[in-house]
Amino acid sequence: PFNPETTIAFDLPKSGRAKLEIFNILGELVATPVDQILAAGRHTVTFSGSSANGGELPSGVYFYRLQADQFESTRKMVMMK
Repeated sequence: PFNPETTIAFDLPKSGRAKLEIFNILGELVATPVDQILAAGRHTVTFSGSSANGGELPSGVYFYRLQADQFESTRKMVMMK
């Protein structure tokens, strides 16, 4: 659980395009904190609980999906206010 922000950390074995997307419990895309080419190594992204249009997201369950090269991982997180 997090309030008001959380840090998402991930490692890339090689340089390439990385995309980190946040979805609500209904599967709707609410934010895309990362969509760019990144160098190999460890990266951290701070998610402040804001939607793509800058609005504040409500408390609840969210999923973040990381896609990089041929890798994809989805994890659950809970925002509590």
